Amino acid sequence: MKTIQIIINECRNFIFLGKSCLLLLFMITIASCGKDDDTQPSYEDGKSTVIYDLAGDTEASVGDGVDGKEQRSFYTFLYRFSDQRQIWIKTKADSLQYLKTDDWDIAFTAQYNSEIYVNNANNQFNPGYQGEATNTAVVLIKDSYANVTTAPSDEEFDNSTIEKIGVASSTNSNGWFQYDSNTHIMLALPNRTYAIRLPDGKYAKLQIINAYKGNPTTVTNLNWPAPYYTFRYFVQEDGSKNLNTN
Repeated sequence: MKTIQIIINECRNFIFLGKSCLLLLFMITIASCGKDDDTQPSYEDGKSTVIYDLAGDTEASVGDGVDGKEQRSFYTFLYRFSDQRQIWIKTKADSLQYLKTDDWDIAFTAQYNSEIYVNNANNQFNPGYQGEATNTAVVLIKDSYANVTTAPSDEEFDNSTIEKIGVASSTNSNGWFQYDSNTHIMLALPNRTYAIRLPDGKYAKLQIINAYKGNPTTVTNLNWPAPYYTFRYFVQEDGSKNLNTN
C-alpha cells in the first residue's frame, strides 16, 4: 500500500508541475504579445538630441486631495538646448535671475507644463518678455520630424504669429496636443514639427512626443504619472538652415 501511495503522490506532483509549466508558458506568450503591440518607434537618428521622461512639476495638482501632491499652479521650467539644462522658476528671485536673459531656449508653463514658449522678448505673455531674446520665432511645419530638412525663410519666421505651443483646439491650431475633456488625457498630434530661430540666431527643429512617464503609446489611466516629457530636437550649429537629420 505504501508503494502505491508514493506513486500516486508522484503523479500528482507531475500533474501540478505540468500545469505550472503550461501557465508559465501562457503568461510568457501574453507578455510577448503585449510587447509587440507596444513597440515604440525609434527616435534616435544619430544627430538629434532625444530626451526621455524629463520630469516637470510632478508635485502640483489641478484638483485637491491627490496623494503626494498639492493643489497649486504648476511651476514653470526653462530648458536650454545646448547642454540639456533644466532651470526651475519657483520664486521671484528665480524669475529675476533667469527669465529676461537669452540663456534659455524654451519654457514649459501652465497646467502639467503643457504650454511651451520659445524665449521671446516681444510677446507680453512670454516668460522672456522685455528680455534679451529679441529675434526669436517659431514656425509650425505639418510634416514628420524626419521630413523637415530645411528651416523656413527668415521672412516666414518674421511673419509668424505663433506665441505659444499648447493645446490644439482644432486641426488649424498650432498646438502640439489634443485634450480629451472626457478622459482628461493629452494626446500628442502626429506630423507637428516646430522650426525655431533661437536666441543665438541658430536654427533648430523640435518635436514634442509625450507628456506621460515611459512614453506610452496609449494612456488609459487618468492617474498615469505626468508630466514626464519625451521630446527631440536638432540644432544646426553651423548657423545654416540645414535641418536634415536623416
